[in-house]
Amino acid sequence: MRIAFLAAAALLAGCSQSVTEYRQQTPVLQLDHFFAGSGRAYGVLHDWRGRQTLRFTADLCGEWQQGRGDLYEVFYFSDGRVEQRHWQLQQDSQGKVSGTAGDVIGEAAGQLAGNALYWQYVLRIPYDGSTLDVTVKDWLYLIDPQNLINRTTMHKFGIKVAELTLSIQQTDAGADCTDLKRKVAEVAATQGQIL
Repeated sequence: MRIAFLAAAALLAGCSQSVTEYRQQTPVLQLDHFFAGSGRAYGVLHDWRGRQTLRFTADLCGEWQQGRGDLYEVFYFSDGRVEQRHWQLQQDSQGKVSGTAGDVIGEAAGQLAGNALYWQYVLRIPYDGSTLDVTVKDWLYLIDPQNLINRTTMHKFGIKVAELTLSIQQTDAGADCTDLKRKVAEVAATQGQIL
């Protein structure tokens, strides 16, 4: 029994990945390029059993200046909910990424390498009439200059409770974000949130 456990542990350890493994992958992901202007996202959320629980689309728009950016997101869920997030992001010359948002507890932190970003944060989500804090582990992979795949796992007490698969397309790098900023503010006001 002990041998089987050690073999399983070794197998799991061998499966973990490091973002530095993708240093040579192209095209190179730079948040201030991909998340500039407008974008559109399509996602599916699965529970811990792998069952689809929600689908959603999202409108995105980003504004950047000297490695600092504001990313505005409005989500439209299959159950009729509309939610928003306003990320305040920072990307340095070494590829380190950090960010804050209204529903993120503390600060998100991660690292860019090649075509990939790995970052982690604690997200407060609505749950059963209240809220639940989950640890989010996010992997983003740039496929081509306008398309990115995002694979996310959510954990509570170290156990995976949900998984998200998301496709994001940059639609207009030069788009003005005024309309989406207004929509984010409207959604936040209905949710009683302060931006």
